[in-house]
Amino acid sequence: MLQIRKSTTRGKADHGWLNSMHTFSFANYYDPRYTSFGPLRVINEDRVQGGQGFGTHSHANMEIISYVLGGALEHKDSMGTGSVLRYGDVQRMSAGSGVSHSEFNHSADETVHFLQIWLFPDQENIAPSYQETHFAPEAKRGQLRLIAAKDGRDGALLIHQDANIYATILDGKDRVQLPLAPRRGVYVQVARGQVQVNGIPLDTGDALQISDEAQVTLENATDAEVLVFDVPL
Repeated sequence: MLQIRKSTTRGKADHGWLNSMHTFSFANYYDPRYTSFGPLRVINEDRVQGGQGFGTHSHANMEIISYVLGGALEHKDSMGTGSVLRYGDVQRMSAGSGVSHSEFNHSADETVHFLQIWLFPDQENIAPSYQETHFAPEAKRGQLRLIAAKDGRDGALLIHQDANIYATILDGKDRVQLPLAPRRGVYVQVARGQVQVNGIPLDTGDALQISDEAQVTLENATDAEVLVFDVPL
């Protein structure tokens, strides 16, 4: 089954300092058709104005991943972690039994653009933890680069959920495929550019929800950067 989620149908929140597009129901946006996909709970595309950000707030029992597309995102948390993330950097915070953190635009004048991703964990109340890794464009170009997985294999971030998250950069004749196992689904989110997924053309911000298919094929792309979520259903 293939279900298209056009960029323009996502939930919208414009707070002036923050412009956010919500793939799934979040905050004041609610749509019973879009609450989650397996353990995948949140994909927010956030743009934060210079010098602004999210003040200290708390989370528990959630795997939180930030994928920076542009600008500089400054992170601080109650575990004592502090860092500035830029394009290519991916951050994982396991909230577990509870953690507080803040996220601010590190620049005074440049917008920071990133995807904020949440997944339900497969175990609750674990000790909070943090990890970040840089994935260079060359590592994603023309291939599916694993960026997060339950076993942290191949240099991916370690997440507490039986999910595999891939990033890829595709253009021209590039073509990648991912087999889809029984009782698993794939959510494809286009961060930028255009790409064809299982024969369906997608544009920047579009997504495709896939289940009951043998494999996922991404091809015929134009300057595309795409995230692919392989999750249990």
